[in-house]
Amino acid sequence: MFKLPIFNIGEFENSTGDLRKKFCTDLDRFCSEIGFLLIENHGVPDNVIESQWTAVNKFFSQKTEDKKKASAPYPGYPYGWIGPNKEALAASKGDKTPPDLKESFNGGPIKIPSKKIKDDRAYEFCYQPTIWPEINGFQKAWTDYYIEMEKLARKIMSAFAEALNLEPNFFKNYIETPISALRALHYPKTTIVPEEGQQRAGAHTDYGSLTILLPQPDTSGLQLQIKNQWIDVPAIKGTFVINIGDLMELWTGRRWKSTLHRVIAKPNQPERKSLAFFHQPNWEAKIYPIGENKKEPVISGPYLMDKFLSTRT
Repeated sequence: MFKLPIFNIGEFENSTGDLRKKFCTDLDRFCSEIGFLLIENHGVPDNVIESQWTAVNKFFSQKTEDKKKASAPYPGYPYGWIGPNKEALAASKGDKTPPDLKESFNGGPIKIPSKKIKDDRAYEFCYQPTIWPEINGFQKAWTDYYIEMEKLARKIMSAFAEALNLEPNFFKNYIETPISALRALHYPKTTIVPEEGQQRAGAHTDYGSLTILLPQPDTSGLQLQIKNQWIDVPAIKGTFVINIGDLMELWTGRRWKSTLHRVIAKPNQPERKSLAFFHQPNWEAKIYPIGENKKEPVISGPYLMDKFLSTRT
């Protein structure tokens, strides 16, 4: 039976010598062969996680008319509540499918960078305000969790650098003002067989550098594809699911793998919730394959914006 590898990031940070080299070798192998792993001993406080789950559960338990008060104001707006039948993730891979069976609440960067970004689309897209619901404590719980995800992402990116035989701070200048997004996802329980090709989240790869996913413990449905087989991803309390995004695959010259994954839809499934933090370098970051700078670079912000807009229905 396939088991997703586990990386103890706390032990890695405190390791030296041959043990640290082994951690790096293992991490490189996980990212190149699978593109998915579990992170444990991550340092995110339990109370921050619990407060975020409480806030998210309150939001999704509201009536539709109350959730609509925090709706994205127009198609293509990245933040706030995005209701059912608004997104088909498989479209980012060029596949036309019925809309995904989910709803989401989305929030962007906590701060706007002090240095002016030349491309105004950064402010029109990534730095639009999050539309907060009228739930006491929601904004604080969400913000606290977002800040912890930024901290964890920096630690993971530093570990990634070492796994690639680079200096630990190699990625630092690229992620000083990241345009990361946090998404709370709710997949309602299913009762009937969905339309042909319809999933809770259609088969896709993530767009950025890495994703930090916290699934509701002991739920199922997330699958990744390995050698044309769909493999279940466990939801284990106390661990985060980490996966490589398309941008990191490009960044590593395709040494690492951005793996196709989905959330499957079947009849009579219980509801499922998850928290997904999509880490993305600075808007203006120029991404070349490591060790190369001859080709045209991928610019982080416009690349993300185009991918996001391709999934709107």
